[in-house]
Amino acid sequence: MKRLENKIAIVSGAANGIGRAVAEVFAEEGAWVLVTDMDGATAEKVAAEICSKGGKAASARVDIRNAEEIQNAVKIVSDQFGRVDVLVNNAAYIGQWHDVLNATDEEWSGCLQGTLLGTQRFTKSVLPWMIPQNRGSIIITSSIQGLVACPNSVSYTTVKAGLIGFARSAACDYGKNNIRVNVIAPGPIRVGYSPKPGEPGHTYQIKNTFLGRTGETRDVGYAALFLASEESSFITGTVLPVDGGWTAM
Repeated sequence: MKRLENKIAIVSGAANGIGRAVAEVFAEEGAWVLVTDMDGATAEKVAAEICSKGGKAASARVDIRNAEEIQNAVKIVSDQFGRVDVLVNNAAYIGQWHDVLNATDEEWSGCLQGTLLGTQRFTKSVLPWMIPQNRGSIIITSSIQGLVACPNSVSYTTVKAGLIGFARSAACDYGKNNIRVNVIAPGPIRVGYSPKPGEPGHTYQIKNTFLGRTGETRDVGYAALFLASEESSFITGTVLPVDGGWTAM
């Protein structure tokens, strides 16, 4: 039996990168997946590709700064299935980051309204469907920057640390409902905007991992699979680094 057989999952920020890998791994393991992203056209293509490989998926355009779009996405799932089993809060504001003196109001607003409050909005929207069934897994993508210092990224670091506090608080509040809330903290994972081999940023990443390499998006997908599955049924309020050893240094 597949590890997520008959599970109903929503993955935000799933048109590309880590979110896409999570959606694909979930579908491969038997879940029906709603692929959401503010890039609705690409989200639709991802869902179609999942279906073409024998998986089950649909898509919805969702800007996590917009509560109505989030509610509409959850309604797609609740109208069809009457439940939500897994939510992966992966969508985040990605912009240019700076130190305290140079961080702009725009980047602060993007991180706070998008990454942090977007996670709150999505979580708030699925809880009324998880509570009655007395089960659920909510997974939040933070970052190693929520755990250790990295230069010139005060707004991003602040909200990624905030997501960890959010998860632990929610885990405490809804453990009585058998709803688990956990965090994945990716390290240097190879995505579209990552520094290329030979560039200083890539060299910096390599030097800061025990394994001497960057990770792949599916490495995070498999970690999310574990936290979504019954294999992690006694795990909540925890942070799982997927970072090649970066935070263990």
